[in-house]
Amino acid sequence: MTNPAEKLVDLLDLEQIEVNIFRGRSPQESFQRVFGGQVAGQALVAAGRTTDGERPVHSLHAYFLRPGRPGVPIVYQVERIRDGLSFTTRRVTAVQHGRTIFNLTASFHKPEEGPFEHQLPPAREVPHPESLPTLADEIRKHLGALPEQLERMARRQPFDIRYVDRLRWHPEEIDGCEPRSAVWMRAVGPLGDDPLVHTCALTYASDMTLLDAVRIPIEPLWGARNFDMASLDHAMWFHRPFRADEWFLYDQESPVATGGRGLARGRIYDLQGRLLVSVVQEGLFRAL
Repeated sequence: MTNPAEKLVDLLDLEQIEVNIFRGRSPQESFQRVFGGQVAGQALVAAGRTTDGERPVHSLHAYFLRPGRPGVPIVYQVERIRDGLSFTTRRVTAVQHGRTIFNLTASFHKPEEGPFEHQLPPAREVPHPESLPTLADEIRKHLGALPEQLERMARRQPFDIRYVDRLRWHPEEIDGCEPRSAVWMRAVGPLGDDPLVHTCALTYASDMTLLDAVRIPIEPLWGARNFDMASLDHAMWFHRPFRADEWFLYDQESPVATGGRGLARGRIYDLQGRLLVSVVQEGLFRAL
């Protein structure tokens, strides 16, 4: 069986069908809509493929406009906004069945030495990822075995996810919980040596758990769900080079939830505590 990490690399390998136009696969999943991280990752690949490859992406800003349909290819149309001396800007529109489902603006920066450097450290000390159970093992421990649907999902999961705090299953367990969450993540296998692939893979992963922080004070993450949620927009700033197949800590919090929307922000660190990426996302929450 193909390693899920290899499948992720294949998913991010878009077909170029014309100058500035690319086509991405959208796997037929059991979900009602395409995973947002997939669309964001593929859109960033399309943007990166139209640059000279010498300038890493330093930021992206994206909007999820319509739910994507699983099993239907997505066409990515790239507009070359600017090619400057230091910065390159691209705008990407994702189209499915003739309708725009997503758009992204990405900026690429020629590497240069800065006059100073600083960063905030992680908000708290956390256990080493190897000392924590995998998500699948923690669910098996609680349920005795993974339900068939979750077992299939676990086999296809391209990232190893390990929650720093124990999973909560019952309403009484969330009393007094702050809207914060932290997970260790890494791809389940090697992703190769193309920096753009690692950037796009981490973009994919950044949408997997971020809105958990909004839900933590409201309902158990792993019990019966009372709310549906959908990503509305997504922004990322890339500070340092990294590999998405090495452990990174995703420290997440939600400063506010109101009016049916929740804001979540995350900081991504490597094992040495270096800040790699900053992420902000707003999600829509509605009662089921």
